[in-house]
Amino acid sequence: MTTPETEEKKQENPQVSENSGSEASDLESLKSALEEAQAKAEENYELALRTKADAENIQRRSERDIANARKYAIEGFVNDLIPVLDSLEQGMQIEADGASKAMREGMELTFKLLVDALDKHGVERLDPEGHPFNPEHHEAMTTVESEEVDPDHVLQVFQKGYLLNGRVVRPARVVVARGPAKAVDESA
Repeated sequence: MTTPETEEKKQENPQVSENSGSEASDLESLKSALEEAQAKAEENYELALRTKADAENIQRRSERDIANARKYAIEGFVNDLIPVLDSLEQGMQIEADGASKAMREGMELTFKLLVDALDKHGVERLDPEGHPFNPEHHEAMTTVESEEVDPDHVLQVFQKGYLLNGRVVRPARVVVARGPAKAVDESA
């Protein structure tokens, strides 16, 4: 509401009314700039948090990768030794006569020493005969009907398997028992 006095003041000092309009405009632009700066600061804060989280994730992943590299560093070496173990084991299966008895004993001792050394470094042999079939550790070569062994159990081991610190290096190659075939009722 304008009174004659305020009208007079406006006419006497036109700059006062212009300044108050200019101040309102300046105030609005300052508020706008403040809101933009706050939004940008919040955006930068969120970016900093994401960057920090990414850096922590990369560090944890790197530590895990380094630990796995140390844990499984000898996997290639173990793969190279497995055929040697297989050959020694096959050689020990041969019947020994008088002259080759000493050689067989030497092979058995060598085999035991090699298995013990691998065991010290986290290598475990899988000899699953009679145990339940585990597709994570065993490779089924065939299935055979059997009443001697429960169904889905290992009946025979063709080749022993190996684990390195719980990871399969070579699965055991096995024959899996299955239950006897059910008789088909032909009268139906």
